[in-house]
Amino acid sequence: MKMNVVIPFLVSALAVVTTAIVSKDSLTQSAQPSETTSGYIVRANSSEVAASAVQAVQADIIKTLDIVDGVATELTQDQVKTLKDQGLKVFVDAKVELATTGWGVASQVSQSVVPYQMGALPLHDAGWYGDGVTIAVLDTGFKSMTGLRQDAWGRKRIYGTYNAIEGKVQNNDEEQNGHGTHLASIAANSERDIYNRFYGVAPAARLVSVKAFGETGEGSYAAVIDGIEWAIKFKDRLNIRVLNMSFSAPPQSFYWDDPVNVAVMKAWQAGIVVVASAGNNGGSPMTIGVPGNVPYVITVGASSDNYTVADLADDRMAKFSSMGPSIEGFIKPEVVGYGGRIVGLMDKNAHLAITHPENHDGSKYFAMSGTSQAAATVSGVIALMLEYEPSLTPDQVKCRLMDSATVLNKKDSSEPEDIFKQGAGVVNATEAVLSSAANCANKGLDIAADLAGTAHYVGPVATMGETEVQPYLSRLLSDGSLWHDGSLWHDGSLWHDGSLWHDGSLWHDGSLWHDGSLWHDGSLWHDGSLWHDGSLWHDGSLWHDGSLWHDTTSLGTDTVTPASVASPDTSIGITVNVWVDEE
Repeated sequence: MKMNVVIPFLVSALAVVTTAIVSKDSLTQSAQPSETTSGYIVRANSSEVAASAVQAVQADIIKTLDIVDGVATELTQDQVKTLKDQGLKVFVDAKVELATTGWGVASQVSQSVVPYQMGALPLHDAGWYGDGVTIAVLDTGFKSMTGLRQDAWGRKRIYGTYNAIEGKVQNNDEEQNGHGTHLASIAANSERDIYNRFYGVAPAARLVSVKAFGETGEGSYAAVIDGIEWAIKFKDRLNIRVLNMSFSAPPQSFYWDDPVNVAVMKAWQAGIVVVASAGNNGGSPMTIGVPGNVPYVITVGASSDNYTVADLADDRMAKFSSMGPSIEGFIKPEVVGYGGRIVGLMDKNAHLAITHPENHDGSKYFAMSGTSQAAATVSGVIALMLEYEPSLTPDQVKCRLMDSATVLNKKDSSEPEDIFKQGAGVVNATEAVLSSAANCANKGLDIAADLAGTAHYVGPVATMGETEVQPYLSRLLSDGSLWHDGSLWHDGSLWHDGSLWHDGSLWHDGSLWHDGSLWHDGSLWHDGSLWHDGSLWHDGSLWHDGSLWHDTTSLGTDTVTPASVASPDTSIGITVNVWVDEE
């Protein structure tokens, strides 16, 4: 069965962004001699099968990645082709550098801001500091500075570092970049301001560093996957309840095919609450990155205080915060945390402090903006929730965070901000802790079946007709309620017979809501056209005669997917914006 031409409209918003990168890589690879190798992740039915296949083509195993039934290796293009021809899944394991841009004046640090903005002060006043809960920060590592070494009670609380790049445990807690230290301090800094208030959201939470990124922010899928696997392995011994993942990579496959996402889903299934940043790709639709596009996890966008720290009424979405929906039609992000000009600990000799001295106070504090920082605020809130009620499951935590969130309005308006930017709204720690909401997150989704490959899911936006979408979205934000009778944005729907959203059509008859769009004043991204005069790249066709990757009908585990066709660059970049003048 030939898939309908309209299937990839949602996919295309991301694909068009990455086309130039993929094409450049492809041209580079084709010009390289066949013996030149690059990093790849090879997946099969088990890591043993993957390893045997890799060794059979005379390549070396760099890392065994049991959690995704794969291995990391170095391959030539001939070896890649051989493995793909055998039916193995081969993903690029590219390295990238941390991107940091922006300028500004170093912030004053006399007063704690984030716990107030996140609604944590009443909990602090009552003695709830996240005690007994361990937050794993999968990042650049973190330096053992005052405020991190000891918790709110003066107890040592850092477990050390697992270096996923080198595959070994380190007792020292040093880092060279600064990003990880900044995030850890946002979540858990135990230093106090001039009013005796803690700087961190959960100042008594324990910390463990999972280092998957280097001095300049370079990282890889293999290191991230290895780090997640380590966190799952030691979650009970260290009581790891929260995994903060403040990085993002462009999605280039459906969520269930991406190897990082597979590892993330297994962490969620194991009982770890995964907090992922939405990404810093601005306010364009469908820019949520990996692993934030996983429907199960808590994806966090960034809000700004609008330069009025004490006035929460005028807060708004940060312009850099990525927005949904996801390719598969899930509303992302689910919630928002503060991510504009956030002050946190950073050694003055760290890479970011040296390259952006204007953001450093010259001592030990640094101001930075990004969904990275927003995710860290929410990780701190979750630690408070789990101290208050340790039996909460990841789904229950997600439900209560969303149920208690506060809807943001558009700038200088009484109209609610786009739901694909803010989800349920800004997290409020006290309201989340006191919430009794239940059965309102990930309804209709079966993570075990998803991981087994027997069922995959699409979100509510994908299953609606044009007349249903706008009233539905308006209802979600009406009266401050997002659920109505316990239903969270409607149940996840099964992927039916390999088709995308009802018999191969996208919201009926190939149209995307017909002249009435979802995002910008009745237009679909630009004046009703899809990038160019209503055509999809070329005269309304999708690459060739309206077919999707040549007559692909099913997206099961052994069939053609966007990942296997496009040979994507699955590189990872930490989502950081050093403070810029405009949020």
